Amino acid sequence: MVKIATIAPKYSQAWQAARNYWPQAQIELFPDISQVIKAFENGEAEFAIVPIYNTREGEIKDVQVIERLQSGYWIDNVVLPIQLSLGTLEERGTIRIIIGTMPIFKQCDEFIKANYSHASRMVVPDFSAAVRDIKEKGRSDYGVIETEDTLKANGFVIRQRDVAPHNRTRFAIIGPEMTVPTGYDATAIISIPLNDRVGLLYDILGEFSRRGINILDLQSENDVKTQKLKIYIEAEGHRDDPALEDVLAHLENSIIQEPHAIKTLGSYPRVDMRTKFIKSIGFIGSGAMSRWFADKLTNEGYQTLVCGRTTELRPADMAAQVDVVIICVPISATVAAVEQYGPLLRQGQALIILAGEAEDTIKASLKYTGEGVEVMLVHNLWGPQTVSMKDKNAVVVRTERSGLLCGEFEAFLYKHGADIYQDSPTGHDLLMGVSQKLPTGISMALAMTLKDNLIDPEDIASHATLTSLYGILAMARIHAQNPNTYAEILTAGGEGNKILRSFQQNFIAVLEMSQNRDITRLRATIEENRAYFPTDFIQARMEQALAIDQTLGKMLRK
Repeated sequence: MVKIATIAPKYSQAWQAARNYWPQAQIELFPDISQVIKAFENGEAEFAIVPIYNTREGEIKDVQVIERLQSGYWIDNVVLPIQLSLGTLEERGTIRIIIGTMPIFKQCDEFIKANYSHASRMVVPDFSAAVRDIKEKGRSDYGVIETEDTLKANGFVIRQRDVAPHNRTRFAIIGPEMTVPTGYDATAIISIPLNDRVGLLYDILGEFSRRGINILDLQSENDVKTQKLKIYIEAEGHRDDPALEDVLAHLENSIIQEPHAIKTLGSYPRVDMRTKFIKSIGFIGSGAMSRWFADKLTNEGYQTLVCGRTTELRPADMAAQVDVVIICVPISATVAAVEQYGPLLRQGQALIILAGEAEDTIKASLKYTGEGVEVMLVHNLWGPQTVSMKDKNAVVVRTERSGLLCGEFEAFLYKHGADIYQDSPTGHDLLMGVSQKLPTGISMALAMTLKDNLIDPEDIASHATLTSLYGILAMARIHAQNPNTYAEILTAGGEGNKILRSFQQNFIAVLEMSQNRDITRLRATIEENRAYFPTDFIQARMEQALAIDQTLGKMLRK
């Protein structure tokens, strides 16, 4: 029979975690975490289970004994809701002393202060021995805090239940062999005591960030013996994932520059202490952007389905299976897709539209879905070639029907480092006119002008300042990418077209002033424009421009 070592007594939190992990196993009980780990390493048990985190207590420091494992790995987790109760030998009577373990006192601190501030607290390292003493000596003025099952099994009367609500504990499972990847994993690592230097922690974290690897937990402390810095990190991904393998190798070889500086405590299926309301997400549109988001969401533990014109799975079938439907199709097809598939959604589902036009899209979404369907628009300003969302702009347009499911998707964007901006449908489309429609239109018109006048592109740099090259660079970039993307941007509806019309009128006015050689009016117009912009805005953009100038200057000199 499989044996599991964990912390006494029977029916305690750790005992329940062991029973939850392997119901048929024989559970061997020990007084503390150190003896549990020792029993595992001595072969007295095939597995060990120890508490490592509590939602009320935080990190449980004794877990550091895991790093001293000579064999075995952290292979899994159990998260249990913990319901602690207060018991005594008799139904009534004053409680003068409350006994419990140190973790339990931390979890129940609020309850004890509010209800038994007069009572003394007695921390007991061996709970079973303390209970025997209470019963043998008939200490009716002693209160005991533990799980209800433990109290009843030891003959105590329950005086108050659930004295620490919203209480959950995470237990680590220690096993003999590293687990295989599941696709939704985490890895715990710890460093040796490191030679301190300026920026060391920053450089270490940067290696994870640059590869789009999320850090779930980070702790640093001075080693007791050497007083050098030790770092503990729990990161998303399995130890055998190429990205994580790369970052750990780079840390040892380039950042820390010491062989065997990083020890892998283990890899295991990822555990989430948060409550998730979304289990499954389906995409209408099977293009690269849909699949990019689907991969990221799958790595977060969500079930994802992708359907489109080329897939066997049809949108109508997919919509019936998921909690959230995401429409990700070209801008020109978005409203038609909403009209066709919006009515399929039922109460309790959410419709999220990934699109670059908000006004018409949201109107259609609210019109063609029922009142019980959540609705939100997200405009991600990056393409499927992007490695991660970190520091990329995302505009979120919420509606009166955006709820928990929409909020969870927005939290997913936030977690992955996206810079999120809340906007109204009109405000979004107006700014998209400034930042996308107008630059695209100008770049197209500039390219057409060069072509009409037979200007050799190679001759432009010889007559350009660094500032005048900005427009040329934008033109080249737009014409180097998918033309359909920019055609979709220009034909999108909404308030963005107002920007193009306004620019057209103002450009004609500038053209007339220049053709009339009206320097006075031109200078006055520039001054009026400059007065419109805040000084901080002008200064910040000038600093950005100078940084670009330095880069361009270096490139042109090569």
